[in-house]
Amino acid sequence: MRVTSFIASAFRGVATSLARGTRGFVGLALLAGCAGFFLAPMRTAAQETPYFVTYSHHLEEPGNLEVALNSTYGTQHRSNDFVAPWLELEYGVTAWWTFEAELDSQSTFRDSALYTGSRWENRFRPLMREHWINPVLYVEFENISGADKTIKEVVGFDNAADHAVASNVARREHAHEIETKLILSSDYKGWNISENFLGEKNLGHQPWEFGYAVAASRPFRLAATSRFCNFCAENFVAGVEFYGGLGTNKHLTLSGTSHYAAPILSWQLPCGVNFSVSPGFGLTGASHGFLLRWGVTYEIEGVGRAIDNKLRSMFQ
Repeated sequence: MRVTSFIASAFRGVATSLARGTRGFVGLALLAGCAGFFLAPMRTAAQETPYFVTYSHHLEEPGNLEVALNSTYGTQHRSNDFVAPWLELEYGVTAWWTFEAELDSQSTFRDSALYTGSRWENRFRPLMREHWINPVLYVEFENISGADKTIKEVVGFDNAADHAVASNVARREHAHEIETKLILSSDYKGWNISENFLGEKNLGHQPWEFGYAVAASRPFRLAATSRFCNFCAENFVAGVEFYGGLGTNKHLTLSGTSHYAAPILSWQLPCGVNFSVSPGFGLTGASHGFLLRWGVTYEIEGVGRAIDNKLRSMFQ
């Protein structure tokens, strides 16, 4: 019952954020953080990487559900700044398959707040044992409008000017896209090093667009203390990620594309709530000058088993 109430509250909060913009999202983030403390007995131990754009080879544990509330604040040259919150529901289907559903929104200052679309993501890990380099295959379907400003990835010739269009105009453009990634990831002496190579195709007649994301992270301390501790060094993870566009299949290039560098700090509480923040800086003239990302996540253990048991009891 507590799990159901928590998820229902999350969805109600997203609706509020769409209507009220930043204020609603902040309230939803606080709701998730408080709920995590009450759900602490259900927490599962899982290795977390703090990245907002880059993916590692660590999938969700089978039967577990992770709820994440994230947001991007971006400065906009010659236009209004914006905040773009999104909700992620990530479920471990099997040990080699993780599924995720995402709902996006945005609020542009002195403009409007609106829902901008959904994403449906699948990650497949073909090799279950740990190797020096661990590959993961990623496929995502996107149904978003031109007003989307989450900037979850940068491909092709994406640039800051794309987000300067008024929301009531940009929302009229609809994109149905397939995004693929080759994820390569390694764990070494406490470090995680991940490299992503992106290919995105609009299901219309646009060419394939390409991009990249690379990241590295490490806990402040590897050995955990024997006592319950919120502020111990092992609860903090620091890292950095770099990402940008690589042009299209007709013109592969680094020139005229957007590129970003973003340090990351994550605080992983023993009760299962994780807080992350990442200030990002544009490295080229086509980039946003500044992107600030923040988020809160909570992992709920045994959701799949609880649903399975409920269905069995219903049909017995």
